[in-house]
Amino acid sequence: MSTSNPPITISSLDYERIETLLESDAAQNMPGIEALEAELLRANVVEPNEVPPGLVTMNSTVKFEDLGTGQHRSLTLVYPHNATVADSISVLAPVGSALLGLSVGDTIAWQVPGGRKLELRILEVVSQPEAQGEFHR
Repeated sequence: MSTSNPPITISSLDYERIETLLESDAAQNMPGIEALEAELLRANVVEPNEVPPGLVTMNSTVKFEDLGTGQHRSLTLVYPHNATVADSISVLAPVGSALLGLSVGDTIAWQVPGGRKLELRILEVVSQPEAQGEFHR
């Protein structure tokens, strides 16, 4: 496992929406909220039109590998109210929090409930709203 996590970048729009989400009553007792808050504190925040391709933003579809199992998955990172869609993951879920702000090639170690650690590597950002010109989604 790597000892430090890679730098992350988040759009100002995603940052503001996630901050609002974290302040909501619904998020208060969710496991892993502190880890997501810590990620936001260390994030490089950029304007949506400055988001580079290959960066995992909200509503991006990302292909990644779980280095512990060798399993490849493709999921769309969404806000909790959209997490009912097939192949989506909420930003409040441990895997969702881990993926946010990473770039292709990055690897992150992430603690999940139950004491297990995930180590994920970003293989591809299949689609990203900002790359498609959607800056205010």
